[in-house]
Amino acid sequence: MSQYLPSPPSPPPLPDQKRRGDCASSPANGHDPPSKSEDPSDSDCRSGGQPTEQLEQPRPMGEVGGGDGVPYQGLGDRRRPEKRHKLSILPLVFLIFYEVSGGPFGVEDSVGAGGPLLALLGFLLFPLIWSVPEALITAELGTMFPENGGYVVWVSSALGPFCGFQQGWMKWLSGVIDNALYPILFLDYLKSAIPRLAAGPPRGLAALALTVLLTYMNYRGLTVVGGMAVFLGAFSVLPFLVMGVVAVPKLKPKRWVGVDFHNVDWNLYLNTLFWNLNYWDSISTLAGEVSNPAKTLPRSLFYAVILVVSAYLFPLFVGTGALPVDRDEWADGYFSDVALAVGGLWLSWWVRAAAAVSNMGMFVAEMSSDSYQLLGMAERGMLPEAFARRSRHGTPLLGILFSASGVVLLSWLSFQEIVAAENFLYCFGMLMEFAAFVRLRMKHPTAARPYKIPLGTVGCVLMLVPPTVLILVVLALSSLNVALVSGGAVALGLVLRPGLQWAERRRWLKFSVNPELADFCTVAGETTNATDHPPIRDLEVNSARNL
Repeated sequence: MSQYLPSPPSPPPLPDQKRRGDCASSPANGHDPPSKSEDPSDSDCRSGGQPTEQLEQPRPMGEVGGGDGVPYQGLGDRRRPEKRHKLSILPLVFLIFYEVSGGPFGVEDSVGAGGPLLALLGFLLFPLIWSVPEALITAELGTMFPENGGYVVWVSSALGPFCGFQQGWMKWLSGVIDNALYPILFLDYLKSAIPRLAAGPPRGLAALALTVLLTYMNYRGLTVVGGMAVFLGAFSVLPFLVMGVVAVPKLKPKRWVGVDFHNVDWNLYLNTLFWNLNYWDSISTLAGEVSNPAKTLPRSLFYAVILVVSAYLFPLFVGTGALPVDRDEWADGYFSDVALAVGGLWLSWWVRAAAAVSNMGMFVAEMSSDSYQLLGMAERGMLPEAFARRSRHGTPLLGILFSASGVVLLSWLSFQEIVAAENFLYCFGMLMEFAAFVRLRMKHPTAARPYKIPLGTVGCVLMLVPPTVLILVVLALSSLNVALVSGGAVALGLVLRPGLQWAERRRWLKFSVNPELADFCTVAGETTNATDHPPIRDLEVNSARNL
C-alpha cells in the first residue's frame, strides 16, 4: 500500500536509543519528540523502501499510532510474504454469507413478532439503513488496513490502543455468543425427527460433539472452510428455490399485507432483524488471508449483500403468501412446516437438512473470524504472542481453542437470550467503529484508500445517522437482565487489558509485534505523553528481521 501522509523529518536518534526501522520516536522513554530535521531516508514508512537499521524505541503492549494524541499517518509498503493459500472471491462471498446470514433460518420470529408486512418491509428496508453502510465501511477500512486485526486495527489507529482492545474484546465476545447459537439451532431442526435431542444429556452431548467436529474443520485451514462454505451455501439455498416454484399456484398476495400494529413485539422484531443482518465487518479479520484484498474484498461484499437479502426475502414471500399466517406458529424451524404443506415430506426433510448444514456453515465461518481476530491482536502486541502462533495448517490454534471453549460454556442459553446479549455487545462495538471511521475521514481525508465510499465526510456522517439511531433503539429495548450481563462483560474488558499489562511486567506473559506488519507512523511534533501509555517492558521488535 502506498504511503498515506508525508511525515516531516526529525533529528537523528540519540546515542542511548535502540536501533529500529520506525517512523517516529516515542516520548514514552523520556526523550524529546522528533524535530523537523530528520533525514527522510531514515524511514521506510514514508519512502516505501527497505527498512534501515535504526534505533528501536520501547513500545507499550499493543500500542499503535492513532488516538490519545497520536494521529494515524499511514502504512508502509511492506507486505506479508505469500506463503499461504489466499481466499479468492467465490469462497469469500460465501464466508460473508455465512457470517451474516446462512439462509432464512432464524427469520421466522420476525413474522411471529410483527406479521407478514412488517417482516417483509424489515428485510427490504433494514439492509438499506444498516447492512449497506456497514458493508461500505468494511470495504473502505478493510482495504485500507488489509490485516487480520480488522476492526481492532481501525479503532486502534483512530482512537488509540485502549479503545482498540475494548473493541476486540466486545466483538470477540459477541462473536462467541453468536456462535453458541448454531448448535442450538442445529438441534432444534432435528428434534422433531429425533425427539431425544429436545432436552437433557443427549442434547448436551450432541451439541458438544458437533462443536468438536466443526472446530476441527477450522483447524484444517481456511481453504477447507472456504470450500465447505461454497458447497453448503448452494445446498442451503436450493430447496427454497424449489419451494418457490412448487408454491406458485398457492400464493395469495393479499396475505403479504397482514399487520396488527397493536400487537407487535418490537423488541423481538428488531433483535431478529438486527441479528440476521449484521456482522458484515467480521470478514475484516480475515483480510490478511485474502488474495488482492483491494479488489476482492469490496466485490465480495457487494455480491454478498445481494445474496443475503435475496435469501431472506424470497422464502418470506413464499411462506407468508402460500399459507394462512398464524403468527404463533412462526418460530424457529417453521420453514420446514411450510415446505411440508407446500411440497410434501421430501421437501420438508430437504429444508431441515439445509438448515442443519447451514448452521454448520455459520459456525465455521464465525469461528474463523473470531480466531483470526485473536491472531491479529496478538500480532499487534495486544494479546500474548502465543495467540499469533499458527498450526501446521496455517490456522490460529490457540484462538480456535479459546473460541470453541466459549461456545461450549455459553451453549446452555436459549435462542432469545443469545440474540439479545450478542446484539447488546455488538452495538457498542459498532459505535466505536463508526467513530473510528469518521475520525479517520476528518483527520486524514487525503489518505490513500484502495476503495473509498463515494461520499464526502458530511455525507458519511449523514449515512451513519440512521444506523446510530437504530443502535440506540436496540439498546433501549434491551431487558434489564441483558443490560446487566452485557454491562458486566464490558466492565471485564476494562480491567482485562491492565491485567495483561501487569502480567507482562511480571514477565508471566510475553508480547511482541509482528515485524512483517507495516508500521503505524506518527506525525512529527504530535506525540503521546508518557502518561498516556505508561511504558512497560520493551517489546523486542527488530525491523532488520524484515530484510
